[in-house]
Amino acid sequence: MFFVGLDLGQKRDHTAVVVVERIENRRAFMGTEFERLVVRYAERLALGMPYPQVVERVREIVRFDDLYHGHCTITVDASGVGAPVVDMLNAARLACPVKAVTITGGERASGDCVPKRDLMAELLVLLETRKLSIGKLKEGARLVRELSDVRMRVSASGHARLGAEGSWEHDDLVIALALACWSAKGREYVREGTRRIL
Repeated sequence: MFFVGLDLGQKRDHTAVVVVERIENRRAFMGTEFERLVVRYAERLALGMPYPQVVERVREIVRFDDLYHGHCTITVDASGVGAPVVDMLNAARLACPVKAVTITGGERASGDCVPKRDLMAELLVLLETRKLSIGKLKEGARLVRELSDVRMRVSASGHARLGAEGSWEHDDLVIALALACWSAKGREYVREGTRRIL
């Protein structure tokens, strides 16, 4: 299964798309279990690209042979301008289901709202346990640079702020990666026969 993370940019931020593949270990008579995630594709779209063109580019990406015919899920940041773009993605009838996530600065996940720190924490755990690898990608070096620039700062009131604070000051690819990983790992959360993405 493939998971596409889409972080929507605005005038000063790029829109970014990252595709990860979920690798599972299949064991006889024991079903499958999560083994690792591999970043298969990453792209930072042109600054200021109109959202109809973003939707068309996502369509092109999910039509790659491995992703086509429902072998993928798209997770998009529905914060800010995201809600209308989610509507556009749904109207485009892509080959993959679209999951909208609102990234918050809060403390707890609730429904389709996910704290940014939870997204980043999941990403950090995957990296530290070597359950996430980045293949040879055109944007691989930029993604690694963005990962190294992400910092967490805690204010005097105790609120954590996460974001790029290094020399590049962008985290578009990192957010797209975090969304894809969150969705991919979410398949493990099963309660009473229902599957949760978050």
